[in-house]
Amino acid sequence: MRPSLVEQTKLLANALDRASTACITVGIATPIAGYVYNVSNFRALVTLSEVLGAVLIWFLIAATLHLWARRVLKGLDG
Repeated sequence: MRPSLVEQTKLLANALDRASTACITVGIATPIAGYVYNVSNFRALVTLSEVLGAVLIWFLIAATLHLWARRVLKGLDG
C-alpha cells in the first residue's frame, strides 16, 4: 500500500475515534453532570430513566464509531 494511502487510512481511523470521544462527552458526561448537579433545574425537565436511556444510546453510538475505527486500521494489516 502506498504511504499516502496508509496515512489517509490512519487519518480516517483517528477522525472516527475522535467522533466517538465527542459522543461520550456530549451524550454521556454532559447529561450525567447536568442531572447530578441539577444544572438549570435539569431534574425537573427529565426523568432518570430518560437520562439513562439517552446515555445508553450515545454509548452504543460511541462504541460503534470506535469499533469502526479499529476495523479501518485492521485494513492496514493485509
